[in-house]
Amino acid sequence: MTDPAQVAPVLDALVEPALLLDRAGRVALANPAARDVLGAWIVGQPHMAVLRQPALVSPVEDALAGGIEGRARITHSSGAVEAAYEVRITPLDGTVLLVFRDLTEAQAGASQRRDFVANVSHELKTPLTAIAGFIETLQGPARDDPAARGRFLAMMAQEVARMDRLVSDLLSLSRLEGQARRRPTDRLDLAALASEAAGLLRPGAEAEGVRIALDLPEAAPVQGDRDQLMQVLSNLIENAVKYGARPGRVTLTLQPVAREPVLRARAWRLEVADDGPGIAPEHVPRLTERFYRVDTGRSRAQGGTGLGLSIVKHIVNRHRGRLRIESAPGEGTRVSVILPAA
Repeated sequence: MTDPAQVAPVLDALVEPALLLDRAGRVALANPAARDVLGAWIVGQPHMAVLRQPALVSPVEDALAGGIEGRARITHSSGAVEAAYEVRITPLDGTVLLVFRDLTEAQAGASQRRDFVANVSHELKTPLTAIAGFIETLQGPARDDPAARGRFLAMMAQEVARMDRLVSDLLSLSRLEGQARRRPTDRLDLAALASEAAGLLRPGAEAEGVRIALDLPEAAPVQGDRDQLMQVLSNLIENAVKYGARPGRVTLTLQPVAREPVLRARAWRLEVADDGPGIAPEHVPRLTERFYRVDTGRSRAQGGTGLGLSIVKHIVNRHRGRLRIESAPGEGTRVSVILPAA
């Protein structure tokens, strides 16, 4: 029988997740990549309990009982992040080696390109049509009308600025999808980030008659990407200011959670609440879809691209967190982000 002590250095050198099963089908060894994907608890556990993948049952049993090599394709979920793997099953003198090759990026790349082209084509058509109409008017009836020319040029500048924001958000979303399975590792203080984001947005909010109130602890350590978490905070606060009451108040609260059931760990709950008109129940489940708008005209007038909450959802998923939106007509809107504590 293969000696696990001899195989361990080889497994640890592999970039791909890899497991060595003993004769009984239990995990004898798991390299760091496998422990990162599946959890540190898997060593010593039956492979059925670790993988829970029907597609692997037959080929693993064939390898254990008959020394037959095999392959299988599986999908593994970690929270809201899903990954596709091709598993190579190799018998090794009574033991079985499983090596997982990640297929997610290859499969997602084509889908992302198709989505990107479709979204850009759909969303850019309206401003491009408007700009073409303005140009036609400037070349014709408004050619010698200075007042009309100034008005149409201002509207063209507004449409171009909206297209620029749209392309920036689409590129940001595309980058996030490519990073979805790479969890950030930097240690950050979420309370300090929340205070900084609120400070940056407070002057603009006060100019609109909106007060930003904070209820933050002294520190809230999390593992995260600083720029992305700042983007989450900025998007949520900006949305609350844009679509809340005027005059009104936006409340930013950060509280510890002793044990979050889904994350099965300690966490921090960040909540951004406004006292605006609220959102009808049928719209709430769709708010994180790309380009979904409750009020299309108001959203575009406010400079929105319809991608803000979709970006927030992708960032929260990358951080292995949870996003919850609660709202009702006349009761304002409350958006909660729950992130694992560091």
